[in-house]
Amino acid sequence: MKVSEIKELTEKEIVERLQIEKESLVRLRLNHAVSPLDNPNKLRETKRNIARLETVLRERELKENQK
Repeated sequence: MKVSEIKELTEKEIVERLQIEKESLVRLRLNHAVSPLDNPNKLRETKRNIARLETVLRERELKENQK
C-alpha cells in the first residue's frame, strides 16, 4: 500500500486498516515461528504498511493541533 493511497482514506478507514495489518503481522509471526514462511519478506512489508498508516494518522493529528 502506497502513501498516496493511504492519504485518500478517511481516519476511520485508516484505523480499521491498521488493526487488520497488526492482526496479520501477529499471524505471520506465529506461522513463521512454527514453520518458515514461503515469503519472509511479507513480514517486512506488513511492518512497513503499519508504519505508513501510523505516520499518516500522526500527520493528521499534528495538522489538527496546529489549527
